[in-house]
Amino acid sequence: MKIIYWSSTVIVSVFLLLSSYSYIFSKSTIDGIKELGFPDFFRIELAVLKFIAAILLIIPMAPLQLKEWTYAGVGLFLLTALVAHIKHKDSIFIMVLLVVLMGVLMVSNIYMNKYNR
Repeated sequence: MKIIYWSSTVIVSVFLLLSSYSYIFSKSTIDGIKELGFPDFFRIELAVLKFIAAILLIIPMAPLQLKEWTYAGVGLFLLTALVAHIKHKDSIFIMVLLVVLMGVLMVSNIYMNKYNR
């Protein structure tokens, strides 16, 4: 159980950290977010929130209720991103990646609850 929990949690956290980094430093990501119609302050806000979420998911001592809220927030972000990319008619690869990440997020959450009982 621990291996599944930590593997899925690390995958989600690495995605969040890389995404957060690209939201701040990658010109193509910054332009892509503008193309999707989101304001620039929202890009910064998402970068900060993704960074915080990645840290909260990895820290073992974080309270479970805080982790549950973090999972909910990341799930909402992934769902919103999927809708935005579908509306923008982006590559199917992006949409499949988002769906897979939602699955990995759910596995992480399920096994967190099993692991901490």
